[in-house]
Amino acid sequence: MALQIESPAPSIKVENWLRGEPLTSFQPGKVYIVEFWATWCGPCVDGMPHLMQLQEKYRESGVEIVGVAASEDAPTADEARSKLDAWLTEKFSNLNYRIAFDSTGEMDKLWMEPSFSVAIPTMFVVDRDGHIAFIGHPMELDEVLPKVLNGSWRASDQAKSADTDRIAEGETIAREQALKKLINDRYWAAVEKQEWKTALSAIEEGIALLPDKLGFRRSHVNLLLHKMRDMQAGLPVMRQFVRDAINRNSENWMIAALDELFFPNFDYSHFPSAERLAMGKQLSEHILALNPPESDQCKLLPYPVALYYHESGNKDRAIELIELALKSLGSPELIRDGDKQREISHLLQFLANFKGEKVCYGALCAAPNNGRFDRWYTVCG
Repeated sequence: MALQIESPAPSIKVENWLRGEPLTSFQPGKVYIVEFWATWCGPCVDGMPHLMQLQEKYRESGVEIVGVAASEDAPTADEARSKLDAWLTEKFSNLNYRIAFDSTGEMDKLWMEPSFSVAIPTMFVVDRDGHIAFIGHPMELDEVLPKVLNGSWRASDQAKSADTDRIAEGETIAREQALKKLINDRYWAAVEKQEWKTALSAIEEGIALLPDKLGFRRSHVNLLLHKMRDMQAGLPVMRQFVRDAINRNSENWMIAALDELFFPNFDYSHFPSAERLAMGKQLSEHILALNPPESDQCKLLPYPVALYYHESGNKDRAIELIELALKSLGSPELIRDGDKQREISHLLQFLANFKGEKVCYGALCAAPNNGRFDRWYTVCG
């Protein structure tokens, strides 16, 4: 049965309460905001200060915020819980609302799945009588919460229309995800056994059903060019991938195409060099036009652009792009964030390989490693 506006709120079944007193049931007369989130989810983390402000602002009105961490990434539940606890202590030592931890999947089954919610952050507003008043993104709270508190929201046409649209979109996404999982399961099972023709059949079926899915398109190219090494079939597919990426004016698609053309761990000895460089030139110019790395508007500097310039013989431009990316991250002495330090480490490895010598950025250093790289996309400051 679908979970929607007017539905009775499901129960709270979690493994641990890491912050705040345990919540066993929803008390009549109070309004609860139940948010599903994770530490790896950027929008979730970015929204936490705002939730703290809302908790402070509306506490006297009977509002209680509950963060449910049901998607933490770690080998075991104990490790996930310990990492989350340490993260909260480091990042939000003054947190003023409850945090629950669940790795069993029970909360997803009770809340996320029946409401057709497929992404985080997702929030559920539970009204004073224990029924669902709203399901959506936490950024919508500023508009919705005052109306929930004064009792005007649930019966409004706006609320009913928003919920109808949400369910329709969620059902569509859920169907797509089920289809993607079916295709991906078949594809990866075949790849694991190196049954390339079976893998190709699965991925081509996926493209026929969902032609706009970047993952399917990229897997198609990768399979033909790098697993099967079938240039007769793979080159036309690669050419079409490049054309589609440019026509979409999509940075993600162009980065993916460029990565398949220049990732240095692949063997390109069977690929016509002139055509590969021509494709790389087109893609790189379009990417840099969308996000000029020298400007203050730089959002993303993907490493494949630097790899293209390095392989095309323009080593100075490749080095310049990596150095600009490092500069955009700020002074090395001030960087304490673990994710940014990992970004710097990857960039330094590119720079060391390009220069052929040891390089440092503050206390972090890297030496050449025979051109081996991990895939990494650098977010500019």
